[in-house]
Amino acid sequence: MRMHNPPHPGEVLKEWFAEVSITTAASKLGITRAHLSRILNGHAGISAEMALRLAACLNTSPESWLQMQMNYDLWQAEQRPLPPIERLAA
Repeated sequence: MRMHNPPHPGEVLKEWFAEVSITTAASKLGITRAHLSRILNGHAGISAEMALRLAACLNTSPESWLQMQMNYDLWQAEQRPLPPIERLAA
């Protein structure tokens, strides 16, 4: 069973960078301030490359960041109705 309304990974990331400016954090990650800001504000997701950067910078696992992103994306998708879907014949 999936978590109810999981947070965007950017919300979790804000806690990691609470004591650091966005400019400093972006510099340490090797990305632009604008890109980090989009992630922190939930306007961009965590890619596999970003997960690797975060893991290296924060001493975490890349899988944890990708899992958070997947949980968020899947929950968001489940909130929208799907068009009619037909099963393939077995």
